[in-house]
Amino acid sequence: MLRMLAPLLLAAAGFAGEPLYDLYGQVQPAGSASISLFGAVTPFDVSALTGDGSFHFRKLLPGTYTIAVFAPGRGEARRTVEVGPGTADSRRRVSIELNLAPGDFVFAEPVRRQHTVSARDLAIPDSALRDYDDARKALSRRDTASAVSRLEHAVETAPQFAAAWNELGTIAYQTQNFARAEECFLQALDQDPHLYEPLVNLGGVEVTLHKTERALDYNIFAVLARPNDALANSQLGQAYFQAGNDDLALKYLEIARRLDPAHFSHPQLVMAEIHLRRNQRAAAAADLEDFLKFHPDWPQSAEMRRNIAQWRQ
Repeated sequence: MLRMLAPLLLAAAGFAGEPLYDLYGQVQPAGSASISLFGAVTPFDVSALTGDGSFHFRKLLPGTYTIAVFAPGRGEARRTVEVGPGTADSRRRVSIELNLAPGDFVFAEPVRRQHTVSARDLAIPDSALRDYDDARKALSRRDTASAVSRLEHAVETAPQFAAAWNELGTIAYQTQNFARAEECFLQALDQDPHLYEPLVNLGGVEVTLHKTERALDYNIFAVLARPNDALANSQLGQAYFQAGNDDLALKYLEIARRLDPAHFSHPQLVMAEIHLRRNQRAAAAADLEDFLKFHPDWPQSAEMRRNIAQWRQ
């Protein structure tokens, strides 16, 4: 599965030095699936297979993660989970149940990648594929430098390797090398114009860089391609916010919030800012309250709770 990134302009800092946590989950309806766990704002990648929909990832650093579920015959669905003291029990275990409806799954493109191989992909040497696999293993160990080295070698060996370019771009973005991220995502799209992940990721880079016109273009295309993708809708809402179109910003941010209330792009924060600009203090308070429900360990949570109380007076 390819990775999609989180807009860093709204990303929380990591929880360096914190204890490690275990994540327990159950996909409903139950069944066989491949479960991948990605770091939403820091480089990390681990996956596992399940026969009954249950999964368990051990020794996780606190932070925000994307869970990607690929179920045979259904496609791929993604959700955000927050791992940290505010979501864990006394034994540092975080539990989540993913109740996924048919409309939550993207079928065509993920299934195409699983069951078809393009002529361009067939030309990728085994050595480059091994580099890509080794890079993902390095990310599971949080060895970012090794992962980048492997991926750089993969695209040097096989410049047409769009997935490797996308992974390089994601790591560059998460380490705040935005120019390199933009370059890598453009390379990925040049190699495979039909690939969704670099398209929506490029939209995120342009939002972060405040290249508003380009951000609107890429994110409009992303929403058209996947109307039920929370990331694309959130980024489009942020791009409209930057363009000064608050009505359309609220429309797409609300769609993102509805699709994935814990989403790592934090649509509620931009919604709160818009409501404050409109002097709709009660609505802004509701936005922050909804945000804290899913992100209780947010560094500014105490200040947010004071603002909620003040805006409701």
